[in-house]
Amino acid sequence: MRPWQHYWGGYRRINQLLGAKKVIDAVGELGGHIKNERQARPLLRLVKEPEKLKQAVAIALKDNPDPSVSDFAAAAQKVVPQLPRKRQSIQEPLVPKIQEPVVPQKAIVTVSQQSHPRYGDEGTIEADAPNRWQQIVTFADGERLLLNNTDLDASSVPFPRERNYPPEYTEAIAALKEQHQQELERLSQELRIGLQAEAGAKAEAQVIEQIQSLQNLYKQQKELNIQLQQRLDEMEGLRKLEIENQQLQQRIQELEHAVEQRPSQEWGNTMTQQATKALNKQVKQALEKTIDLRSLAQEPPKENAQECLRLMGMALKNLASAMNNTQALEAAAIILGSEPTPSAIAYRAEQLEMLPQAVSDIRRVLSQRGCTWQEFWAVAQEYEVIKSDYLAELTTQETDLITALQNASSQPDRIGIGSIVAHADPYRTLYVAKGEVIQDLGDEVIVAWDHWQNESKKTDRYFRDELRFWQPQ
Repeated sequence: MRPWQHYWGGYRRINQLLGAKKVIDAVGELGGHIKNERQARPLLRLVKEPEKLKQAVAIALKDNPDPSVSDFAAAAQKVVPQLPRKRQSIQEPLVPKIQEPVVPQKAIVTVSQQSHPRYGDEGTIEADAPNRWQQIVTFADGERLLLNNTDLDASSVPFPRERNYPPEYTEAIAALKEQHQQELERLSQELRIGLQAEAGAKAEAQVIEQIQSLQNLYKQQKELNIQLQQRLDEMEGLRKLEIENQQLQQRIQELEHAVEQRPSQEWGNTMTQQATKALNKQVKQALEKTIDLRSLAQEPPKENAQECLRLMGMALKNLASAMNNTQALEAAAIILGSEPTPSAIAYRAEQLEMLPQAVSDIRRVLSQRGCTWQEFWAVAQEYEVIKSDYLAELTTQETDLITALQNASSQPDRIGIGSIVAHADPYRTLYVAKGEVIQDLGDEVIVAWDHWQNESKKTDRYFRDELRFWQPQ
């Protein structure tokens, strides 16, 4: 086969495949019955008329469910008959006839192609050549083979090595080769671009998957680091507690050793030097947080004696805790007014710490103009546990005012002079306003509203059933 025939065959094959694709795309759903390009070849002339093309395919399927090439050709001929073309006598340029040498009968030849199994064997050419580039060779054992002229060696027979063509044919063949080569390069380029795009998409998907896996791994590692850090913190806390425990254990051993150094008969109310130093240090630290008891013993407090007594009780409590002295603990309990136990004294001390704030808040609410029992009780109920303590701190006038407010709250509701009122109609704006009754006119009263103080009209006249006692929102 000559090289130009190879290129021409490939180009023709591509055109056949493209034509078959056009037919299948044009026929639509019926394209599944066209199996190969040979079946599509007789239908290619109907591509520009899709309706007739579909009609031809339908006729072919009606005659044969599995139509062949001839069935499609017959159907196309029925739909659009094709008249035989008349041949026009055109004077073509005469091609010079190539004189081929006639091979004499029984010419002896030798196989000169080394790759051939019959390399070196002689044979005779007894039959006519089927074409210009091959010969039928008969060997001595009777075997007949079709061999290329290029594989034979016969010096007496000039075999034509390659066919010669006129210049116009040579140019046409070269153009076809070039066109075929360009088509092959285009298809190769499209295939390469498609493969590159597919490879890029796969690579991108792999990168995204790797990024997600790395993010998940990072989250897991972060959670593990947090757990490890928490565990390290716990271990550090345990280590500190262990060190403190060891220090306390060592301190206990030192105290026990100091006690054992004194004979039992000499241990009355005395202490060793080391124990005395340890207790004195603790007592000194406790006294630094309290008041100076010696100054209170020399001179009585000039004011706020109750606070001083409370501080003395707390000081005795600290001394009792530092020296483990029962008598000091009992004295602190008597002064603070609680049971002689460390927990009861501590609870009582916490209560008395609220006393200054309680007295300040209660005096503030009592000093307000038009104070009511509800306003006082809103503050006093927070300090109900130390009621007796803050009452002892108040003056006689303040306690009398509290009693009067309580008695007034228990009496039947009657609006009079000094009553803090609001309007009884919930649809009036004065329903949420605050006012004070300043004059009693019998069935009616005059009210001075707080939000009218900066206006020209400061009071108004109402019946008692039009008003209600004001309640804080």
